[in-house]
Amino acid sequence: MRLLARVGSLRAVVAVTVGFIALNMLLVVLGNVTDYGTNEAFVRHVLAMDTTFGEGLKWRAITSPAIVTIVYVAIIVWEAISAVLLTAGTIAYLRDREDSARKFASAGLLMVVALFLGGFITIGGEWFAMWQSKDWNGIGAALRMVTIAGFALVLVHLTPRRATP
Repeated sequence: MRLLARVGSLRAVVAVTVGFIALNMLLVVLGNVTDYGTNEAFVRHVLAMDTTFGEGLKWRAITSPAIVTIVYVAIIVWEAISAVLLTAGTIAYLRDREDSARKFASAGLLMVVALFLGGFITIGGEWFAMWQSKDWNGIGAALRMVTIAGFALVLVHLTPRRATP
């Protein structure tokens, strides 16, 4: 019964949730590194705005290969740092180090939200009009990540119930 209580505890729920988000981000980084060309093409097309229909916004387009590379590498580094922080948070939760676990997990989750809400939905979606593209539109995937990370942030900041004597 004690094991069941521990498995069903808020700390266990948060550890598992943060752990799977860490794994997801690690796999995202792995995919971006091992399939560099495919994922770089996504960034290149979004920045170039070459599949959008709003001609009045095309002045925002970026077509410099050097800038595309810098942006894509920055995204990968950002994802890798968030994965490391989330992994550290998961390990700290499993070791019953609540304060450091919460700090690591919060930092990693905030980075995920910042990347997908700030980077993909706001900058990519609105500034570069990604929402107009049928071929290079990542808003759905970004929204999924924001929702998952936001949910996890709420879990991380819930106060666990204390057992009554």
